[in-house]
Amino acid sequence: MRRRLSRSLALSRIPGLVARLAERTPRREEFPDRPWAAVAIILAPDPDSILLIRRAERDGDRWSGQIALPGGRWSAGDPDLDATARRETREEVGVDLSGVPVAAMLDDLAPRTPVLPPIVVRPFVFCLPSAAPVVPNVEVAAAWWMPFDTLLNPELLRPMEFERYGTLIRGVGYHLEGGVLWGMTERILTPVLELLR
Repeated sequence: MRRRLSRSLALSRIPGLVARLAERTPRREEFPDRPWAAVAIILAPDPDSILLIRRAERDGDRWSGQIALPGGRWSAGDPDLDATARRETREEVGVDLSGVPVAAMLDDLAPRTPVLPPIVVRPFVFCLPSAAPVVPNVEVAAAWWMPFDTLLNPELLRPMEFERYGTLIRGVGYHLEGGVLWGMTERILTPVLELLR
């Protein structure tokens, strides 16, 4: 098993990707009046993949049904946003990131569409030695490991348009089998994937 794991990591693009991400200085947003949230970009080799979720359909949830990264709002019990990303990941998909170091932090992001609440999201990158089993909770309709090679298909990232909460939304998204990955999640993942091209 150990020999197979070493071979998997040796052939993986993840160490090089993380090294390039860690070299960057993430942009920080200053919005003292906005709530904060954190998401986890969880990477695993064999094949090189990222953990994605589909949020459950829920009334009043502006991210209802969307393909996303595990994560959520900061809670008063969280010492920092790193802890928020870890807690939300454990709650949403049962993946325990305790003891897993943060490999990189990415730029803070705020929503660009008026249908979403004014929140600021900080993405954290974590690397696992292999794809962990996922056990979605009631907030998550599905969770899966998406190979990098699927997301790197240039035909998947293309324009999208739909109406939500009475607002016409236009942008780009990854047109996957299970739906369109768009919005903040697309804005987080596209710069990461560009480092692999």
